[in-house]
Amino acid sequence: MHHGGHGSDMPMEPFTLGRGLAFTGEPVFLVGCLAALVLYGWGVWRLRRRGDGWSAGRTVAFALGVATIGLAMCTALNDYGMVMFSVHMVQHMIISMVSPILLLLGAPVTLALRALPAAGRGRRGPRELLVALLHSRYLRVITHPAFTIPMFIASLYALYFTPTFDWLMGSRAGHIGMMAHFLAVGLIFFWPIMGVDPGPHRPGHLLRILELFMGMPFHAFFGIAVMMSSEVLVKTFAHPPASLHLDPLADMHAGGGIAWAFSEIPSVLVLIALVFQWRQSEDRQARHSDRAADRDGDAELAAYNAYLASLDARSRGVGEARSG
Repeated sequence: MHHGGHGSDMPMEPFTLGRGLAFTGEPVFLVGCLAALVLYGWGVWRLRRRGDGWSAGRTVAFALGVATIGLAMCTALNDYGMVMFSVHMVQHMIISMVSPILLLLGAPVTLALRALPAAGRGRRGPRELLVALLHSRYLRVITHPAFTIPMFIASLYALYFTPTFDWLMGSRAGHIGMMAHFLAVGLIFFWPIMGVDPGPHRPGHLLRILELFMGMPFHAFFGIAVMMSSEVLVKTFAHPPASLHLDPLADMHAGGGIAWAFSEIPSVLVLIALVFQWRQSEDRQARHSDRAADRDGDAELAAYNAYLASLDARSRGVGEARSG
């Protein structure tokens, strides 16, 4: 990215960045957000039209997830994120940790499987393609903890501690690609952990909690490393606009504090969701066991009554033989 204009006195909004481009939010993300809401709304409408229910809580969670993406990428927050490391880190944390959790709580895959019509025998429509993807080797690989956890960690360290970040921030396409990568990594990391939608990996609740806590500490370590840095780590934010009256090193330290704090908040949210799901699962198992016990009890009672009837019949037979 070209930094020559950052030192001049500039109006705060919009900032003129890069190759003369004024960033006022990313239209690509705006279109994507609107498309996601329309498709999700269509799915809910289709279910209710045929008399099937769909949780309002899931709908609200998905809408909030889309809204957080819009907030991070389609507002002035994106403008400031181009010149302030602290604001960029807010964007990164929202896109990679908050938005994926909310989107997954909305169960979009489950909704699609229930709403999409079957193509018919011997044909492949959108629903069949989705089912094939869910059972594909590709998805098994990219949603396996051996892939998701290293990728989740590398998205921090390999990006900010190498020249990669400055290179990506040198163009709008690079910036969009980076943010899309954050969102995708967050989705594949939290998908098997949340366990709301069907997927190739369905670990138990304890393993899901373990996966969560294997990835989250690295965010905290990253934040601490940035907070302790004695120099600006990325050149993109070394020369903020003079109108901001900003110390770039202090802003860098603030960004590290944000990364550290965000590593705790999503962990708590996911842990609450996992405990809630665990309790629901145990309640379902208890109800199933009760029903099975009731059925077994009825069978045992019927068998016992049949046994008594056979004894009664036998005793009557013996009595009649003696009297005869």
